[in-house]
Amino acid sequence: MDFLKDIWFFLRERKKFWLAPIIIVLLLLGLLIVFGGSSAVSPFIYTLF
Repeated sequence: MDFLKDIWFFLRERKKFWLAPIIIVLLLLGLLIVFGGSSAVSPFIYTLF
């Protein structure tokens, strides 16, 4: 969680709030790959792409 806190402080201090949506999308895609690859939901996820 320190990593996420550091990213938030960087975005807030440097006024780079436009990076926040990019980071959120990348995190969501990463979670989708991690949880989708080893679950029973994976055939349904593969049909999305």
